[in-house]
Amino acid sequence: MGIIQDPDEFFMQEALKLARKALEEDEVPVGAIIVSGTQIIAKAHNLVERLSDPTAHAEMQAITSACNHFQSKYLNTCTLYVTLEPCPMCAAAAHWAQIGRVVYGASDPKMGYSRHEHLLHPRTEVRAGVSGDMAKTLLQQFFTGKR
Repeated sequence: MGIIQDPDEFFMQEALKLARKALEEDEVPVGAIIVSGTQIIAKAHNLVERLSDPTAHAEMQAITSACNHFQSKYLNTCTLYVTLEPCPMCAAAAHWAQIGRVVYGASDPKMGYSRHEHLLHPRTEVRAGVSGDMAKTLLQQFFTGKR
């Protein structure tokens, strides 16, 4: 019998692959996926530099893609997996999309949504710290290279 992996860990590994891709493209290494049931319906990484768009965060790209997939503005049965705690902008977008769950890796004590109250939808469940050390290491690699 094989080892049963935590589904949140499994999907976070997929988001980390996207964060690594962002790092290779000289973007802040953040990856995001949106899952419905057990199916990945949207994948994205930061595109801020490539698009010269400060709103092109991984979460924003994934939410747009998932909404297009369902032809709906609501994602209340979905889970957003993101390697870094969402910023207030992304948390507000998740709120308006009524994301059912948010699972994130590394905390962002400077710009994370948790510094503010009531940004996520009241019914959104949150799990923090999933593969957080790996996500933090990618971010440190990126910013060390910039200094």
